[in-house]
Amino acid sequence: MSLTQESIRDTLSGVIDPNTGKDFITSKSAKNIQIDGGKVSFDIELGYPAKTQIDAIKQLIDAALRPIPGVTEVHVNVSVKVVAHAVQRGVKLMNNVKNIIAVASGKGGVGKSTTAVNLALALAAEGAQVGLLDADIYGPSQPTMMGVSGKPESHDGKTMEPLENYGVQVASIGFMIDPDQPMVWRGPIVTQALQQLLEQTNWRDLDYLVVDMPPGTGDIQLTLSQKVPVTGAVIVTTPQDIALLDARKGLKMFEKVGIPILGVVENMSVHVCSNCGHTESIFGHGGGEKMCADFGVDFLGALPLTLSIREQADAGRPSVVADPTGPIAQLYGQIARKIAVKVAEKAKDMSLKFPSIVIKND
Repeated sequence: MSLTQESIRDTLSGVIDPNTGKDFITSKSAKNIQIDGGKVSFDIELGYPAKTQIDAIKQLIDAALRPIPGVTEVHVNVSVKVVAHAVQRGVKLMNNVKNIIAVASGKGGVGKSTTAVNLALALAAEGAQVGLLDADIYGPSQPTMMGVSGKPESHDGKTMEPLENYGVQVASIGFMIDPDQPMVWRGPIVTQALQQLLEQTNWRDLDYLVVDMPPGTGDIQLTLSQKVPVTGAVIVTTPQDIALLDARKGLKMFEKVGIPILGVVENMSVHVCSNCGHTESIFGHGGGEKMCADFGVDFLGALPLTLSIREQADAGRPSVVADPTGPIAQLYGQIARKIAVKVAEKAKDMSLKFPSIVIKND
């Protein structure tokens, strides 16, 4: 019995991508299946960055196809293609940014900025082109966390170049102000500053722009939802009731303005003693998961309250780069991949597919 493309496709339909939970046929990832005698070759095109996952995916597929009678060799080329996805109605995509991910919280002090920077670094570690926009105008912290300083360069007097570290492009009001000076700006000036940071930074072909939002549901959040093409939002909370109350408000705000919720990250989920390893749920337990169940959104993962996360971020070397193979970096990596998969599953942006219609009066 000779090998056929159909037999290969049947087998691949039973092989599940561990990151998406879907098989490679249903997801239309498998392409260009070729059979030459006993040699089988084809492409797997992933819609999410997966540099650390490619070898495991190849091994998974190889193990599934080898037992097929007649198969002598399996050659799988795994590639990644991140595309732009749909955003709110009436808002145009940016030419040089495919997807914007807002990382938000209802209240301050829940570790949102630390989460945002580590997720940006985790996406970059998977091979994506990533930018990080520090939208917390009143309390910019990303220059410190990313270990970058100095003034952005401007080659034309109108736009500025992002600063860069660890392979991530960064823009922040913190690069342009005295760190000891308080930001006593009113709402309209703050929202104008945010738009200028976003639109006048020469982002270089980003797959993802992670926006570290200020806490709350005020002017900046409203401006972001009305004028910035946001692919989806990630809500960061802690398990305690008071934080969850505010996180729910943030989630509802994004829903009202038509921005999809990609999921919820529970920070400071459990405290791990640095001396003995004892774990304790200081801020309560299971609040993030319950919130997700109540609103029908995905629980992306939980992060512990550990000294190392704070120390590494304060030192300008967040966990993902300070200890890339450590358990904390692995957690951030898992959450980042879930976010990228959620983005990949969204409807693609089709605005460039349609011709513009011009009506002329002769």
